This record gives sequence, structure tokens and C-alpha cells, in this order.
Amino acid sequence: MPPLAELIQLIVFALLAAAVLVGAIGVVILPNIVYSAFLLGGVFLAVAGLYLLLNASFIAAAQVLIYVGAVNVLILFAIMLVNKKEAMAASPGVGVRRLLSSGVCAGLLWLLLRVTFTTAWATPGPSQVGEGAVIRLGEHFFSDYLLPFELASVLLLMAMIGAIVLARRDVLSTDIATGEAVDQGLIEKSRTPLLMENTPQ
Repeated sequence: MPPLAELIQLIVFALLAAAVLVGAIGVVILPNIVYSAFLLGGVFLAVAGLYLLLNASFIAAAQVLIYVGAVNVLILFAIMLVNKKEAMAASPGVGVRRLLSSGVCAGLLWLLLRVTFTTAWATPGPSQVGEGAVIRLGEHFFSDYLLPFELASVLLLMAMIGAIVLARRDVLSTDIATGEAVDQGLIEKSRTPLLMENTPQ
């Protein structure tokens, strides 16, 4: 029987891994995009817990600050700001697309499992850097990985600008042709626009 500390570590790892798997599946299959975004935040937190089990406290903190505190919050803001209420038309060939996407996902899963079980993993891993880990990470960020680091920041900026553009609505206070006041129903496009209502048949 393993020692108590190892047993607790295995239990915590199993719980975090199950949370990642269940949350990732929920992100994909849930029809409500808001629930999917919240589950994505849970997945990020569970991954941060896995980093803590690997004694990578700085990476765990960065995971929480960047992915949960920035990326996931940005996704939620984009969802809430856009708030589209138009009915989406059914896409043709949905069954074929689902079949193809399921095949691709199953192939990727098989590839990951094959790599996992056929690779001769080096155990134990390299020696821990200790307190100099943050310094080493900073050196790599601003030398070897400077371009991907900057591209990630540009990607986040583009996502924020896209959310603002999608959420922006330039609506006049009165209809140009009739002078009728524009109400919230017209802004949200839940009823026919004023110009179409007053057009003679």
C-alpha cells in the first residue's frame, strides 16, 4: 500500500483529471454558450491544480491570472455584449459535419493515447530549478519564445476589439422616414423595423 501522501496525491490527481475531462466535454456538447464558457473556466482552474501537483506554482498562478482572469472573462464579456437574439437558420448537412468532426476527434484521441502508452517517458524527470524558475522562465520568454509571446498578446487584443465591434450598435433615436421613436424591440431586432412596417403594400 502506498504511503498516505502518495495516496492523497493520486486521489487529487484523479479528481482534477476527471474535472478536466468532464468540463471539456461539457464545453463542446452544451447548447448554452454561457454555460460552456463557465465550464471552460473550470477546466482552466483544474489544469492549474495539475500544475500545482507538479510543483510548478508559477505556471499555476499564470494559468489562473491569464486564462481564468483574462481569457475566460473576455469570452464572457463578448457573449454578454453581443447578445444576439436573431433565430439561427439550420445549416445544411449537419449530420455529415458531426460525423466528420467525430471521426477527427476520435483519431486525435487515438493518436494521443498511442503516444502516451508507447513513449518511453523519462522518470524521474529533470531536477527542480527551485527559486530560480521564474528567472529562467523570464529569460526564455524574452529570448527563445519572444515571438509567440508577442503574438499571443496581439491575439488577445484582436479578440477584445472584435468583441467591441460586434457589441456596438449605432441606432438613431427616431426613424428617419416616419419620425417614430425607436424602441428596444427594434434595437434587439425582435420585431419588424419601422421602415418595413410603414411601407405601403
